Amino acid sequence: MIESTRGAHIALEVIVGEPRKPLERGSDLYTPEQRLRRDSSIWTTVQGVLAPLQFLAFALSLVFVINFLANGTGYSVAVISVLVKSLFLFTIMVTGAIWEKTVFGRYLFAPAFFWEDVVSMLVIFLHVAYVTSWLFDLQSPREQMWLAIAAYTAYVINAAQFLLKLRAARVGSSHNNPESAHEFAAEVSR
Repeated sequence: MIESTRGAHIALEVIVGEPRKPLERGSDLYTPEQRLRRDSSIWTTVQGVLAPLQFLAFALSLVFVINFLANGTGYSVAVISVLVKSLFLFTIMVTGAIWEKTVFGRYLFAPAFFWEDVVSMLVIFLHVAYVTSWLFDLQSPREQMWLAIAAYTAYVINAAQFLLKLRAARVGSSHNNPESAHEFAAEVSR
């Protein structure tokens, strides 16, 4: 068992570069150099715009998918909404990989976002499975919508991972910077 785990780590190192080192608990998410690259990158802004748009597409689509599952009506609107949501996902995944390369020097599985990227792969797989099922008529409309629900469940888990990580980064940086600690305290008290 230990040998197979070691083999997986070696394969991962070959795919993404240097060995993955887990972040120490309580450590800052970004080094000062990474923080500078993050703050000066256009890809940070792109991610900041795409993430809420993707969430909006998800929320609207979820309503249409649930409506179809509950009432059996609105299949076409539900399909279009899932395809739009999937397009947002694919776009944010490509631009997110570029952002990760800009900030951390690798396209995926940077130590700071390793587990978020792992779950992102599941999210992508489920969305691709939905699109494939729809394109090639591999499942009934109802089964396709349940697949969309599975994809959306994974998306919500992944979004929560990122939000918790970014919140931890904000809190972590405020511990290292007394000014931002006061800013964060003021923001929380609003």
